[in-house]
Parts: sequence; C-alpha cells; structure tokens
Amino acid sequence: MADVTLRDVARACGCSVATVSRVLAGTRPVGAETARRVREAAAALGYRPNHAARALRGRATGTVGLVLPQITNPFYPALVRALTHALHAGGRAVLLADCDDDPAAEARHIDDLLSRRVDALLVVPADERRSREAVAAAAARVPLVLLDRGCGPGVADSVAVDNAAGMALVLDHLAAAGRRRVWFVGAGGTASAAAERRAAFAAGALGAEAAGRAVLGDFSVAWGRAAVDRVWDERPDALVCANDLIAIGALQRLQERGADVPGDVAVTGFDDIPMAALSAPGVTTVRQPVAELAAEATRLLARRLDGDAARPSRTIRLAPELVVRGSSGPCRARHTGADAAP
Repeated sequence: MADVTLRDVARACGCSVATVSRVLAGTRPVGAETARRVREAAAALGYRPNHAARALRGRATGTVGLVLPQITNPFYPALVRALTHALHAGGRAVLLADCDDDPAAEARHIDDLLSRRVDALLVVPADERRSREAVAAAAARVPLVLLDRGCGPGVADSVAVDNAAGMALVLDHLAAAGRRRVWFVGAGGTASAAAERRAAFAAGALGAEAAGRAVLGDFSVAWGRAAVDRVWDERPDALVCANDLIAIGALQRLQERGADVPGDVAVTGFDDIPMAALSAPGVTTVRQPVAELAAEATRLLARRLDGDAARPSRTIRLAPELVVRGSSGPCRARHTGADAAP
C-alpha cells in the first residue's frame, strides 16, 4: 500500500494541503473545527508524518529539546509530564536529555539536540554562571525558554516560581507559630533557585542574628540528614529547607535523634513533590505551580516559533502557594533536661 500523503489527507477533509500541513506540524494557529477535521482525516487514513524528510527540506521537525539538571529529583518528572502534555497538544514531540548537574554535559546535550534539528529548546540550567555560555549560544540559533532556573538577565525567555515570595510565606508562617531559632538548610553553588532561596532567607530571617544561621550542601535527602547533625547542638526550633528532599532527610534524622516534630523542631520544604505529603508527619512546603510553569513556557516558545524572534527576552515569575502540613504545627516548651542521645 502506498504511503498516505498530505494531499490525500487534504482531499479527505476538504482543506488545502497548506492547512493540513499547518495543523499536523503545529506551526501556525488554525481554527479548532478545522484542526479537528484534519486530525480525524489523518487518523482515519493512517497518515504518519516523515519528520526526517521534513528536516532535510529545511522545514520544522516538530520536535522540542528538553534539558534537565537531574531527572532523579522528583520535582522534574512532574514538570516533564506537564510540558509533554502541553507540547503534544500543539503537535510537538519532546526529546529529553539529563545532564546530571554537570554544565559540561549540559553543553554537549544542547549541541546534540541542535544537531538533531530540534525546532526549539526548553532548558532547566544546571548552574546560573557556568551554563550561561552554552545557553546563550543556543538561544541565538533556536527559540529557547529557561524553566525553574535562570542564567542571568537578557539570555533568553524565562519562567520560574517567585522564590523570594515562597520563602516569605514560610518565614511568616513560622513566625506566627512562635519559632525563633530558625536555621536554613540549603544548597551551595550558583544554581539560581538555590541562590534565590538562600538570599530570601537571609533577607527575611527572624531576627538580625538569624541571617547567619545557614548550612549548605546539595538538594538531596542525604544532605538533609547530615545537616541535622551539623546544627543539632545549636538547638534549632525550625529548619527551613531549600527543597522537599532536604526536608524529608532532615525529618528522618530528627526522628532518629528522638526529636518531636513539630513539637521540638518544625521542618519546612519547597516544591511540594509527592513524597512531601506521604511522610509522617507530612511536610509543610511551598507548592510550585507546575501546570502553570509548563503552560507559560509553552506559550513563550510558541510566540518565538511563530516569528516573534526580535522581541526582547521576557522573565515571568509565578506566585507560589504555602501548603501547611503536620511538620510545622505548634511548638511546645523545650526540654530542660539532657537531649536525646544521637
């Protein structure tokens, strides 16, 4: 049986070949009723686009590259799912690359995706400074949107949660609960999310001396556990963790040491990954609007793909939401006797 062509689909649905091409490639907006007729005709005939041939002719490939810093962080699979759904709705496929928090690997993945002639790139940069050169070079070649993290002003369109607003929600909540010896457990390095959350804690910390109450490691459960041992002798009454993985590790270690959470120590996180609700007690955290992140990124990308290349880069900050769970309930009078054994 001969391959079904665009002309065959056009005859079946009563549209022009150009309209069928626009619908199936997702390159231009088309009316909902027309798009429905085209897709139904294509499905009935068994039409399959030849993306390789399209790329060789210098046309859109219908693919978007997505580069992540660390797929094992549970926040990113949720983001990938939302992005994939949003892009598929526009007729675009996703090619995924994980750089394992290595800017050099990230640069190689970006080059590889460009060599595969992706129409555009979505990038969560591994490091604000060390990722900048590769990201800026790629943004000069194809439409590119930064997600969750930035690479400095003017590099590319960017959409992320307002980290400072999220940290303010946490600190206001803890202050209202009477917490006074608050420590920040964060991540070092220059990833913009890590740096913004550190800076927001220092700017809004409870009391002038609290700004110096910070220990830094990475975004992992293991670091959360180790951080508890680092600050144990300081007798904190709250640990503000830079993400939920750190918070879950801190919660585990505090319970092993015999601390009552939240009676003795409150614990908060950031992101609202599924594990945060499943721990005992559940972790109070800042929820990132994942679906909105994906929708805004897709909108920014579509505008660039539709020819709005000359517009200055745009930065969008989305409002976070505080999700209060059991890990930050009311505090109680602290022990006067010896602390629990390590």
